[in-house]
Amino acid sequence: MKKFVFIVFGITMLFLGNSCVVHSRPAANSRVVVVKKAPRNHKVVVVKGQRYYTWNGKYYKKTRKGYVITRI
Repeated sequence: MKKFVFIVFGITMLFLGNSCVVHSRPAANSRVVVVKKAPRNHKVVVVKGQRYYTWNGKYYKKTRKGYVITRI
């Protein structure tokens, strides 16, 4: 009986205990702006080891699809 309880507990932890976020989406009501190419006058800023790109007073994070506006 103990063995059965441990097996059931182990299986449930496999399905419920995984807290790793693989892919996150923005909220449904938010608007995401993707800029395909950074302008020539952009600046690279490093904050806490993270690289951000800035131009026109806004900060962008580089992604596979382009640059996305972000907050620091």
